[in-house]
Amino acid sequence: LSKLPKATILDLSCNNLISLPSDFCSLMHLVKLDLSKNRLQQLPLDFGRLVNLQHLDLLNNRLVTLPVSFAQLKNLKWLDLKDNPLDPVLAKVAGDCLDEKQCKQAAVKVLQHMKAIQSEQDRQRQRKLQAEREMEKKREAEQRAKEAQERELRKREKAEEKERRRREYDAQKAAKQEMEKKTKKETVHTRKPASSSRPSQPPRHKPSWSRSVLRVLLFVLFCILCTLAACKLTELQHQPLCVSVNTLYEDVVAALQNHKMLQNMLQHNSQQ
Repeated sequence: LSKLPKATILDLSCNNLISLPSDFCSLMHLVKLDLSKNRLQQLPLDFGRLVNLQHLDLLNNRLVTLPVSFAQLKNLKWLDLKDNPLDPVLAKVAGDCLDEKQCKQAAVKVLQHMKAIQSEQDRQRQRKLQAEREMEKKREAEQRAKEAQERELRKREKAEEKERRRREYDAQKAAKQEMEKKTKKETVHTRKPASSSRPSQPPRHKPSWSRSVLRVLLFVLFCILCTLAACKLTELQHQPLCVSVNTLYEDVVAALQNHKMLQNMLQHNSQQ
């Protein structure tokens, strides 16, 4: 094949070919191809690359179907598929190739049939692609919904965790306050027995006015006695002040003696 890159006519009939080599479809300059009386079971999938092919003889092979790319042989004008175990639909479309006219009609009808199959396959591929796209969209929508649900779940979990921490904080605060109240109560109860257990002390009496007056009188009396002693026993007795003091002293003594004599008389009269 490497020696026939630009061959336009190729006759491979009666060679017992079972298949064609992989690079056969690179002979894109072929115009007439004879593969009759071989044992071909199928043509290459890319057989449609032979776009310049006009005359194709496949008489007496073992073909059942044709590749979908066969629809691309837009220049094909003559085709013979007799004596092949063709699919019933394809056999009916191809008909007989007993003369030039029938072989030309076979080329036209088979091309139309293969184009229809290609269109149907294209539609199926489109439907499949559409279904795959819809399935992908559905999966994406489900994934988005799942992610949104997970975000909502995480948000709810965070809110619940925040609420739980707030309740724990409130509980700890309440417990702390309760403990402080209890401690205060225990402190009060502890202090009361201590104060009551102390020995009672006698009440301290504030000095009354009578004591103050008595002290003042005693002081005055002491001063008078000192003055009297000084005026009686010292050289100050001739001083004017001491003369007055001595005179007063003698008057008081006389008055007391008179008072004593009166008491004795009254007592004597009462006894009689």
